[in-house]
Amino acid sequence: MASSTLIDLRKGRPGSGGGAGAPPPEDGPIVLYARRKQIYPQLVFGTFRNIKWLLLFATLGVYYVLPWLRWDRGPGAPDQAVLADFAGGRFYFFGLEIWPQEVYYITGLLILAAVGLFLVTALLGRVWCGYFCPQTVWTDLFLVVERFFEGDRNARMKLDKATWSFNKLWRKTGKHTVWLLIAFATGGAFVLYWHDARLLAETFFVGRAPMTAYVFAALLTATTYALAGTMREQVCTYMCPWPRIQSALIDRDTLMVTYRSERGDPRGAHKKGDTWEGRGDCVDCKQCVVVCPMGIDIRNGPQLDCIQCGLCIDACDGVMKKIGRPTALIAYDTDENVLRRWKGFPARNFSPFRPRIVVYALVFCLTVALMAFGLTTRSDIEMSVLKDRSLPFVQLANGDVRNGYTLKVVNKQRAHRTFDVQVEGLAGAMVEIIGEGGDAGRPVVSADADGVERYRLLLTVAPGDLRGSNADISVVLSEGGKTVATTAATFLEPETGNAS
Repeated sequence: MASSTLIDLRKGRPGSGGGAGAPPPEDGPIVLYARRKQIYPQLVFGTFRNIKWLLLFATLGVYYVLPWLRWDRGPGAPDQAVLADFAGGRFYFFGLEIWPQEVYYITGLLILAAVGLFLVTALLGRVWCGYFCPQTVWTDLFLVVERFFEGDRNARMKLDKATWSFNKLWRKTGKHTVWLLIAFATGGAFVLYWHDARLLAETFFVGRAPMTAYVFAALLTATTYALAGTMREQVCTYMCPWPRIQSALIDRDTLMVTYRSERGDPRGAHKKGDTWEGRGDCVDCKQCVVVCPMGIDIRNGPQLDCIQCGLCIDACDGVMKKIGRPTALIAYDTDENVLRRWKGFPARNFSPFRPRIVVYALVFCLTVALMAFGLTTRSDIEMSVLKDRSLPFVQLANGDVRNGYTLKVVNKQRAHRTFDVQVEGLAGAMVEIIGEGGDAGRPVVSADADGVERYRLLLTVAPGDLRGSNADISVVLSEGGKTVATTAATFLEPETGNAS
């Protein structure tokens, strides 16, 4: 029967016929939920571990330091190099300034990130997860703290099994305290990207910072502590969708961390002085397993959990050197080459020129080119003209027909500017800007530095100038006699029979 925690599904042994009354299998009931098995990755030294150290310090350094960098944009503008200024409606990245109207650049960045991830995965497997993913980076940092307080793999395992004592208490307390400090620094650094970093640092600890800063700092503190400190590999295996997606992107020619079974099998223990004839180079030491942050055995072939970090390569190479065998029993290789060696054919050189790689690369380059073109050719003035929706037109007592519009001017320069307004395609029209000056017949609008202004635009046409049909027109802004912005609009008229 089913209990509150287990469903006991009894099976008969082979030949018993199964069914009711059959004896249970030797391994007992089938458990439909298994508790997490704690993984204690052992510290390893080697090329890929050094690469991970380098990238860990580089990525964390960028994340924690970037909000404090300054960039002079002139008077009245924030001097923080990287800032998402929601209050001002701007995103600043050093010399680049993105306005709300240019959100398509953010879309372009997301496309680049997605296609770039597809491209890298098709080429090298899940290397993003192994070297750059925030979950991997912060988990590595938390493991550094854990080893500092509790020691390496065997010492941590022994400490966890030991009864509570002062030694265990201070080590566990110290570890979790530093974890919380790192998590808080992570959440605190995140909110610095959304506010002026210096001002927020001055007001945060005295209770005068915006409430959103406290909420998001607390949220990022909690998630960093939970994901990097306690959940670790479970995030990569169960929460992250990427392991499922990557199976559609890789193929037999993808370069991945691979156990070269044609050389390593049959595996088994080896004593010094014994021959290597009739057996493989793998001595079944399981060093590749104990160093793996995911706790998997790479010798079982490609697996969803593998993050391609290469630590098993470092561990295996160290063992091979000790026993006097060639290194690279575990290496970055392709499944196609492993299969070819089993069949006695020579391995092929890795080639990135495959159809899917070419497609991803072309899409990536095209997106970069389009974004670069847009950034280099974008104007420092934008204008939009929105037709009134309440009334298509107004016919005055003298027969004149008037259309109303909302004229919006976006000035991206850091100086006050004045523009002449002209209307093309509507002969004889009287142009009027409500609330603005200008000579008769020469309406003007102005915009403050780095500002957005809205005006009421009225176009009036005498009965003799009516066409009897709607007119496509252009509203033109000019500055110093030079056209700086043009936008299309429509002038609506009454039907010919009603125009009198």
